[in-house]
Amino acid sequence: MLKYQDNKLKMTNSTMIKNLQICALVIASVIFSQSLWANDNNTVNSLELLEQQLTSNKGDVIYVDFWASWCIPCRQSFPWMNNLKAKYQADGLTIISINLDHSRTLADEFLAEIPAEFPVIFDPKGLIARKYQLKGMPSSFIVDRTGQIAVSYTHLTLPTTPYV
Repeated sequence: MLKYQDNKLKMTNSTMIKNLQICALVIASVIFSQSLWANDNNTVNSLELLEQQLTSNKGDVIYVDFWASWCIPCRQSFPWMNNLKAKYQADGLTIISINLDHSRTLADEFLAEIPAEFPVIFDPKGLIARKYQLKGMPSSFIVDRTGQIAVSYTHLTLPTTPYV
């Protein structure tokens, strides 16, 4: 609880601890989310970042997920993708997510609340979304070990077993 005492704002221990926990969550999500943001000066765009990720993970099955902070089903998909990565990464599964928010702040707030344990590429101009011709949100694509799109999902239709 915040209290005024001697014209100064004082915080109780429980409020201070809660605030420190929130700060720790935000810091951890930034550190562990492996975010890949296109440079503000446009020397590297989101398409190039995705191509780098796809190339460096060629030979793996790659789950490419498109999401936005306003997408309610995306809140359900993140824990599912984190679990999927933990369970199947050793078998050659890579997860890459593409954020389509126009504001990085909105994406950061989402990731502070629901951290990603996989790379996140920020695509505010929708360059990747246009390339993949999204039909709805959320959308996902499975890229096979040869680099070809094998399966696509629109909306939250989570497969029960991965394409590994």
